Amino acid sequence: MIQASNGVLVESLDQEGRGVAHAEGKVIFIEGALAGETVSYSSYRKKPSFELAQVTQIHKSSAMRVHPRCKHFGVCGGCSMQHLDAGAQVSVKQRILEDSLWHIGKVRAETMLAPIYGQAWGYRERARLSVRHVVKKGKTLVGFHEKRSSFVADMQHCEILVPKIAMLLPLLGELIGGLSIRDRLPQIEVAVGEHVDALVLRVMDAPSDSDEQALRAFADRHEIQFWLQSGGPETIVPFHPLDAPALSYSLPEFGVTMPFGPGEFTQVNSALNRVMVSRAMRLLEPVPGERIADFFCGLGNFTLPIARSGAQVTGIEGSAALVERAIHNAEYNRLSVNTGFREMNLFAADEGKLAQLGRFDKWLVDPPRDGAMELVKAIAPETAPGRIVYVSCNPATLARDAHVLVQVHGYILKAAGAMNMFPHTSHVESIALFERHS
Repeated sequence: MIQASNGVLVESLDQEGRGVAHAEGKVIFIEGALAGETVSYSSYRKKPSFELAQVTQIHKSSAMRVHPRCKHFGVCGGCSMQHLDAGAQVSVKQRILEDSLWHIGKVRAETMLAPIYGQAWGYRERARLSVRHVVKKGKTLVGFHEKRSSFVADMQHCEILVPKIAMLLPLLGELIGGLSIRDRLPQIEVAVGEHVDALVLRVMDAPSDSDEQALRAFADRHEIQFWLQSGGPETIVPFHPLDAPALSYSLPEFGVTMPFGPGEFTQVNSALNRVMVSRAMRLLEPVPGERIADFFCGLGNFTLPIARSGAQVTGIEGSAALVERAIHNAEYNRLSVNTGFREMNLFAADEGKLAQLGRFDKWLVDPPRDGAMELVKAIAPETAPGRIVYVSCNPATLARDAHVLVQVHGYILKAAGAMNMFPHTSHVESIALFERHS
């Protein structure tokens, strides 16, 4: 049941970008509300201690409120913060990081690094788009899901996707709407490289001859490359054109080029990734002769810049396919001499497995949202590095792991800072530097 409220004061923003208020002994999380505003709201979910709601009226507006740039904002679930000034978004994410470190981890950084941010629009180079033919609308929709819904938003454009891909959304809908496998093509994976733009079509049935002709003509007309995926990630294969350049991105500061497959993980924002890698290297300070571990190394995004310093670096990753890719990338950049890679399930790390790797002078840790709890718990005096640079995509798990590093293992949280990898979303990327007591 949806119930309207009287006006309440919004005290802060939570990690999902929702306004936080209190009413009748409950915490109210209000979508579309900003800190300092007085708003009315409608609740769409009620629990004994909290309610989830959406703003219905703004009685007193924040000076940081702006008009959303995208006409689909509020319906599309791709963005949640376009109503907040882009600069203020960065400040909010920095504060979320600080609050998480203290309230969850009970730690404070000696220094808060200036937040990293870049262009606010047209930055997103990776995306997973849903596809659905809607009979009532008489067309096929391609886009992100609507907020709190399995429906696909009716999007004619997207302000955060790179412009070329954003403009293709309605054209892709027209293309797929004319295919025989229209209802057997539920998803498109977007992977933009420096020399080619790849779209992976998830196909539940094989396209017909006429489908293939239409796909080839579309790819040629719009200068993209189609790939097809019939099952798991291992079934992704190029379709047309077959002579397209390989997907890759570069890290010019370190003289590194990273080839990657369209189904392999890379950052959605390559410009900010370059800044992030640069900051990580400045905090890590790798030098020749050091032995350094890069945990959750992926395809070598940090491993190869570390290797460029002359340090001996070992990348450890749970995915065999990514380990193979990282080895290839090291060879491609002629960095095989001082790199090595190991496949290891880091969510099952323990002291014994770390001991098998030997001691490293420094660690770089870049885990997924679940964090690196088992890894940091497994640190023993004989394996403890002098310095750890921790790159995080979830401030809550960073804070939890920081508590173990500081309170259990005696590290000092020297510095931390937010990185706005995903403008206009609630996603908070961050980086932290830990050092052992001398």
